[in-house]
Amino acid sequence: MRTQSSRGRVTAIRLATIGIVGAAAVALSGCGPDIGSGSPSAASDTLQAPSEDSPSGEITIWDRSGDLFNVFDAAIADFNEKYPDIVVHHEAIDIDAKLQNALITGTDVPDGVFLDDAKVGGFSDYLWNLSDVLAPYTADIAPQKVDVNTVDGGIYGVPFDLDPGLLFYNATALQAAGIDPDSIQTYDDLLAAAQEYQQYKPGSKPIHLEQSAFLGQLQLEMFASQMGTSLADADGKLRLDSPEYKQILGWLDQVQQQGLGTRAEYLSPSDIGALDSSDEVFYPWAIWFDFAPQQQLTATKGDWRAMPLPAWQEGGARSGAMGGSSFVLPKDGKNSGLAWLFYQFLMYDEAGYTAVYGPNEVYPGGLNTSIPAYLPAADPSKPLFQPIEAMGGQDLWKTATQAGAEIPGGAPIPSWWSGAVDYLGNDIQKMLDGSLTPEQVIEQSSSDIQTNLIDRQ
Repeated sequence: MRTQSSRGRVTAIRLATIGIVGAAAVALSGCGPDIGSGSPSAASDTLQAPSEDSPSGEITIWDRSGDLFNVFDAAIADFNEKYPDIVVHHEAIDIDAKLQNALITGTDVPDGVFLDDAKVGGFSDYLWNLSDVLAPYTADIAPQKVDVNTVDGGIYGVPFDLDPGLLFYNATALQAAGIDPDSIQTYDDLLAAAQEYQQYKPGSKPIHLEQSAFLGQLQLEMFASQMGTSLADADGKLRLDSPEYKQILGWLDQVQQQGLGTRAEYLSPSDIGALDSSDEVFYPWAIWFDFAPQQQLTATKGDWRAMPLPAWQEGGARSGAMGGSSFVLPKDGKNSGLAWLFYQFLMYDEAGYTAVYGPNEVYPGGLNTSIPAYLPAADPSKPLFQPIEAMGGQDLWKTATQAGAEIPGGAPIPSWWSGAVDYLGNDIQKMLDGSLTPEQVIEQSSSDIQTNLIDRQ
């Protein structure tokens, strides 16, 4: 049984996984890491898998401390059953503080690193191109995860998690209000349901409106992902000024103008209070919101369920990606080929991905804050984690894997993405304050991002 303090680390881990920690924002602010011009070898260099029948050696693997570190650490024993002669030195590291310097200097470079998807593009010159070793699996990896790890035709990360967007809702509160969640098929339907709930409970503000600039921008990208777009295209060209972003920002503006939104930072005290008082009953967010009913909520614990996101247009995709991480292999690592075998085992061997996502000492019911990016591992009919008691026993595995299958492909995340929070993320907040229109957000943010970030690369 894990202690409460141990459980509390889950939030930090999920946030760190998508680069929300302050150091991550610093590392990726502005133009991102300045490591391109002095790269030790061409970015087209591809990693080759070891050819020995019984490979041997030592590898150093960097992960962040916390629950996911413990999950991967526990899986080493399973890995050694298959590869008994590979010694894994698993180190809990402040990756944001140490990786960039290690890559630039070539000193104490690890063989493998757990890295936010948003950072892969910025470090690609110092990473192995994994196209060849991933070739047997690429067709069975979620397209969005392949796309965000692709730079100039090479794949630079072994995709770990898929973080599908879902609509979390308070089923008990909606039932009392006479609202059928199955009637919510589009975002217009969600507005109508929120209006109906507010009539049932005057003073409530049913839809979550994110108050963090970083998370607000990340949620915006989840909505955009549903439409098959993102801030930058495959060539890094800014595409904020588009019909898709106008529609999304217009919808968010409607929520705030009609008084239908609870403005709060994700799982802050004010957010928890509104959730537990049933004033906030709709939460369009990544799967990792399921941490809230499991560990944060009290009065409404057991009342929450999840369903696919509404569609932006009838028949459109019912999910988008929100966050994610992968494993990368630095070229200067001494045994990167052996590190590939470690990640190949964790992600593509049934024994490996079962050890990661299935019930274990860290997550007794299984790791349920994401799903595997490898589609055979994310089979809706073969759950790796158990139904969630704190969500009324819902089979979230089936809901999440089906939603994940609807996520359209994406594009590489530009190195300036986090730096854009100073402009787009903040401008979204100004719009929710009522001081900017959606059109002004697009015009102002596009100009600032282009001038201050893209043109300075």
